[in-house]
Amino acid sequence: MNKILIASLLFLFFIFSINVQSQSMLGVVDVETVLKEMPEALDADKRIKEIGQKWQDTLIQLRTGLQQKFEQYQKQKSMMQQDQQLKEEEALQAQNMQMVQYQEEKFGQQGELNGLREQLLEPLRNKIRLAIDKVAKEEKIKMVVDKVMVLYSDTSIDITFKVIDTIKRSNK
Repeated sequence: MNKILIASLLFLFFIFSINVQSQSMLGVVDVETVLKEMPEALDADKRIKEIGQKWQDTLIQLRTGLQQKFEQYQKQKSMMQQDQQLKEEEALQAQNMQMVQYQEEKFGQQGELNGLREQLLEPLRNKIRLAIDKVAKEEKIKMVVDKVMVLYSDTSIDITFKVIDTIKRSNK
């Protein structure tokens, strides 16, 4: 009877110690909240939006110019000779290709806007990563996940504000 009681107590102690250890092994960070607290992230976002808007305005001008030329061509098409029509259509196609190329250059997957975004945000990501590493080591956390990927987490494992505090202290 004593052996069963001792074995049960040891088993419960073992389970309890695993539970306590597992709680301190995981941390959650809301990276979006961290970014919102970083003034340099807000500056980078503002710059990206300004440049993107400038390029968008240029694209709208190109599109409007092309549309006006096409409408003018449609009105004059019946009075043109066949070779003149072909020449105008080729010019319209070339202008359309330039517009599409500009759009891809600026806004495409490999475009300048994505390159600028990466260039401006990479130092911020590194700063966040270093702060997360520091907090995780101080708190003896084995794994940190982004809150976006988590369906549920207890607030006791959320280290977002510790990361923000670490970043703010490193800026001083």
